[in-house]
Amino acid sequence: MRIFAKIKKSMERPLHFIEHLIEEELKEGFSSKQLRFRFPPEPNGYLHIGHVKAICINFNLGQRYNAPVNLRFDDTNPAKEEQQYVDAIKENITWLGYQWENECYASDYFEQLYNWAHLLIEKGLAYIDSQSSDVMASQKGTPTTPGVHSPFRDRPTSENKRLFTEMREGKHPEGAHVLRAKIDMASPNMLLRDPVMYRILYKTHHRTGDNWCIYPLYDWTHGQSDFLEHISHSLCSLEFKPHRDLYDWFLDALSPLETLRPKQREFARMNLSYTVTSKRKLMELIQGGHVKGWDDPRMPTIAGLRRRGYTPKALRTFVETAGVAKRDNVIDLTLLEHCIREDLNFSAPRVMAVLDPVKLTLTNYPEGHTETLEGEINPEQLELGSRTLPFSKNLYIEREDFKEEANRKFFRLSIGKEVRLKNAYIIKAVSVIKNEQGDITEILCTYDPESKSGSGTEESMRKVKGTLHWVTQKEALPIQVRLYDRLFQEEAPDQDKEVDFKSFLNPNSLQTINAFAEPSVKTATPGDHFQFQRMGYFALDPDSSSEKLIFNKTVGLRDTWAKQNP
Repeated sequence: MRIFAKIKKSMERPLHFIEHLIEEELKEGFSSKQLRFRFPPEPNGYLHIGHVKAICINFNLGQRYNAPVNLRFDDTNPAKEEQQYVDAIKENITWLGYQWENECYASDYFEQLYNWAHLLIEKGLAYIDSQSSDVMASQKGTPTTPGVHSPFRDRPTSENKRLFTEMREGKHPEGAHVLRAKIDMASPNMLLRDPVMYRILYKTHHRTGDNWCIYPLYDWTHGQSDFLEHISHSLCSLEFKPHRDLYDWFLDALSPLETLRPKQREFARMNLSYTVTSKRKLMELIQGGHVKGWDDPRMPTIAGLRRRGYTPKALRTFVETAGVAKRDNVIDLTLLEHCIREDLNFSAPRVMAVLDPVKLTLTNYPEGHTETLEGEINPEQLELGSRTLPFSKNLYIEREDFKEEANRKFFRLSIGKEVRLKNAYIIKAVSVIKNEQGDITEILCTYDPESKSGSGTEESMRKVKGTLHWVTQKEALPIQVRLYDRLFQEEAPDQDKEVDFKSFLNPNSLQTINAFAEPSVKTATPGDHFQFQRMGYFALDPDSSSEKLIFNKTVGLRDTWAKQNP
C-alpha cells in the first residue's frame, strides 16, 4: 500500500483547526503570554492510545507557542482512583517525551470548591436534594420532554447550608443527600437539568486521606480547576461538547470570576479499529483474565504498547499523521502499525532468529569446523558497521522454508533446488530424514564453498532466487517468543451495545513458542528492539532474565491481516 508513502512530516505541515483558532485569537489581540494548556487525566486507570492524542495536542501546542502545560489529575472519585495510576500516568507522559510545567490535582482545590458551593447556595443557585439517585434519574425527563422539579428544590437557604455543612462533617450516611445546581429542568441540554455537584462518599482518598467524606462531581470540578490554573484553552474530545454550557453556567453563576476564562474547544477522539479504549471495558478484560494486566502487550494502553515494542516517536508520528479533526472518525489500525514499522526499520538492529526450527546439515562442510561470517547491523545505517555470525555444519532454518516438492513459484528450499543462506553460502537440498510419523526431522544439503557472501564482486557472485535466514545449532541461543495478534476479530467490537464486546475476542491473540536466535542478542536489555530478519520486529520483554530471554512480537514486516481476513 502506497497511501502511507508520504508519511514523513516536516515543520511546515498545515495547521490543524485548533491552531487556526489560536492564530486568529492572537491576531485579534489575545496575548501569547496568556496561553496556557493542560492535560487533565482521571487517575482511575492507565492511559491508552486515545489519551496519546490528547497529550500530543496539548503538549505540542505548548511547544509551538512556548506556553506552559499543566498536568492535572482530576481526582474526584476515591472509589476508583489509586496512586499507582498517578505514577503510571506520569511515567507514560515522560516516556512519550513531554514534560509538564506544574503538577496539579483537583484535590488541591477541594476547599475552594467547597466554599464556592456555599456561595451558590447563598445565591439560591444550589440546593440539597434528599431523594435517592434512582428517583432523581426518573425525574430527569427525556431530550424531548422536560424533567420534574425535585420536592426539595425550594428548600430554604439556611437549611441547605446547614445540611451541606453537616454532610462535610460526616453526620449523614452515603446516599442520604446530594448537592444539586439549580438550573433548568426543561433545558434541551440534559446536563443542565439540575446536575449533582457533591455526593457523600466514605472512601479514603489517595492524597487527602479521610479529610473529606463529600466529593465534588467531575463537571463541577473540571471547569473551575481550569479557571484556577488560568488555563487559556480547555481542550477536550467531542463527547464533552454538551458540557461546555454547564461549565459556562458555573462560571457565570460565580460572578466574581471576571478574569481570563478557559475557552473550551473540542476535537474528535482517537477511535481505532479492532480496539476498545473505554477504561471500564479494559478493566473488564483484566478482571476477566482475558489479558494479564494494564501493560499486557495486547492492550491499547501506553504501557501495553511500550511493552510490545512501540516507540514514543512512532506514537507521536501516528497522532500527527491521523490529524486533528472536528468530526469523529475511525482510524485504521494499519496506520499505527505502519508508523512503528517505519521507525523500527531505521532504528532496529538486524538479527536472525528461527521461530519454528528444523535441523539442516551440510554434508560436505568440514566436521567440527566453525567460521565467523559478517552481517550488517542495519542497512539503513551503514555507519553502524557489522556483527559477527558463527557458521558451521549443523544449522536450524524455518520449517516453512522447506518443501520436499515445490512448484516454480516456491523460491525457498526444496529437493534439488538452491537457495542462499543470508550472509553465508548457497546450498542445495539433497534428501531428508523423517521420524516414524513421517515428519521431517532433518534436511541434508550440500554447500558451494565458492559462493560465500562478500567473497567476490557483485557481478561475479552466483545468483539464486531465494535467501533464507538461519542460526548455527551449537551457538544458537534458546529464547521464548510471544507472538501477538489483534485482541479483537471485529473491526468495531463495542459498536453494538446489545452484544458483549468480549464475544469478539481473538482466541489466538497470543501464542508462546520456543525458538533460537543468533548469539548477539544475549546482551540485550529489556526494551531493546530487533528486526528478526524475514520475521518481523521484536522487543525484549521486562520479564526476561539472563537465563531466559523473552521477546514480544511488535509488528510484522508487512500488513498480512487484510489478506488473512478479507
